[in-house]
Amino acid sequence: MASIMDTPRQFHIKTLKGEVGRYVILPGDPERVSVIAEYLDDAVFISRNREYTVYTGYLNGEKVTVCSTGIGGPSAAIAVEELIKCGADTFIRVGTSGGMAEEVVGGDLIIATAAVRGEGTSKEYLTPDYPAVASFEVVAALKKAAEKLSSKDFGNGYHLGVVHSKDSFYGEVEPDGSAVSEDIKERWNAYLRAGCLASEMECAAIFSVGLVRKVRCAAVLTALWNVERSNKGLADNITNDSSRAIKCAIEAIKILIDEDKNE
Repeated sequence: MASIMDTPRQFHIKTLKGEVGRYVILPGDPERVSVIAEYLDDAVFISRNREYTVYTGYLNGEKVTVCSTGIGGPSAAIAVEELIKCGADTFIRVGTSGGMAEEVVGGDLIIATAAVRGEGTSKEYLTPDYPAVASFEVVAALKKAAEKLSSKDFGNGYHLGVVHSKDSFYGEVEPDGSAVSEDIKERWNAYLRAGCLASEMECAAIFSVGLVRKVRCAAVLTALWNVERSNKGLADNITNDSSRAIKCAIEAIKILIDEDKNE
């Protein structure tokens, strides 16, 4: 029986096998793809459709792809699924987040070891009691890279730990506008007590796809600011600069390429 999925190129990201590398960097913003691609050798534009923009180039002689995911779990999961069909097996999300734990300040890097499944996409992949965890190998590579790119200067540190993934941006920043605001606040406070580092919108979905499809996924996030520090009148930074997170992902992929070659 014919299907709309019966096309040579992937249905959403419009890529073919051979156009995608084993290693993939996943920014959310399509405009950030070409910026990241500048760090690759011989990068070329592959495709653009909806929220998905794709470039492919090389690092240390290995093909590496950059593909945007848009905002939120559903579109991120689609990107990962279709990239896997094209041969990818290692993914690093490069994104932004709002700091939660007091030790996180704007400009810090956050390497997500796992994600609170506060969104809906992961429910299509995992049972409610199964955690959305990142690949240890990729987390370790990101940690090595972050150590070289970080310092003790305010807003130039890095952290490893759990992040919160959600579907509603305004549920975080303006919870009183929701009919279930008390529930949102109660869960938020529980995440804080458990040491959650930051809140974002894609990690849980990406990690869940990775677990089920048996590929490697992790994430490095820039804390744009920290809403809890702001609420408490503590010093903080506000930044829109993701360059350090991009460099961290690039260096981590180089580490992984070298490790994979020596296996």
